[in-house]
Amino acid sequence: MKKVIGLGLTVLLLASSCVSKKKFAALEEDYSKVENDLKSAEMALSACEDKNRDLVANYKSQIETLKNTNSALLNSQGDLATISKKGAENLERSLESLQEKDLQIKTMRDAINKKDSVTLALVTSLKGALDDVNDSDIEISVEKGVVFVSISDKLLFGSGSYKITEDAKRVLGKVAKVVNDKKDFEFMVEGHTDNVPISRECFEDNWDLSTKRATAVVRVLQNEYNVNPSRMTAAGRSEYVPVAENDTKSGRAKNRRTRIVVLPKLDQFFGMIEDGMKNLD
Repeated sequence: MKKVIGLGLTVLLLASSCVSKKKFAALEEDYSKVENDLKSAEMALSACEDKNRDLVANYKSQIETLKNTNSALLNSQGDLATISKKGAENLERSLESLQEKDLQIKTMRDAINKKDSVTLALVTSLKGALDDVNDSDIEISVEKGVVFVSISDKLLFGSGSYKITEDAKRVLGKVAKVVNDKKDFEFMVEGHTDNVPISRECFEDNWDLSTKRATAVVRVLQNEYNVNPSRMTAAGRSEYVPVAENDTKSGRAKNRRTRIVVLPKLDQFFGMIEDGMKNLD
């Protein structure tokens, strides 16, 4: 800028010596205009440079932001892919576990159904064998997969006695035939009494009476009908598992009974389940 002004002064000095005052004034006016235009151009250029620097800085900032955003999105996508893969693996394992549990449940259900089928066959056989016995003297029932044969006291024994009557032996013979044919069962013979204390010298109390009656039934089944003794258990329950109130004669008569509880062999039952489980491996 200083060079331009200096050059202008030089031109004016030279011109002043060669041209008239009027021309000199015109030249001086033109010079001033050029100088003003130059200053305006310099200011506009400076403003343009400032704006350009701001735009460049802004663009650089935006580019950096976009780079960071892109990097974050790529990382997120990678994380999502990892999560999705883990989720799929967990879901697959859960499905496999559910399928295994379903197979186990089916195996147990099949074993229970097989046991129930055998139990039903046993009940049918017992009812068929004892069809001619008075319904009031003998009762066959099933509770929770267990078969109960309840025989009245008056059919089995004399009053206050544990000696088995001949009619009772005929009934026990029919029961023995059925249980001998059903090798998958064990059974327990339970003696039950009413709550009237026993007054005979040969019995200490109702515990003693109920136990001796149960033992007498087991002996007849073993000795006269060849029932395997390893399948039998004798138990006295005394007066403590009544099926009726002891306040009346008929109620006490119902409580004086011998009950044969037919049980599936649990080792065979669990064996069926174990065999089913082995097939899952």
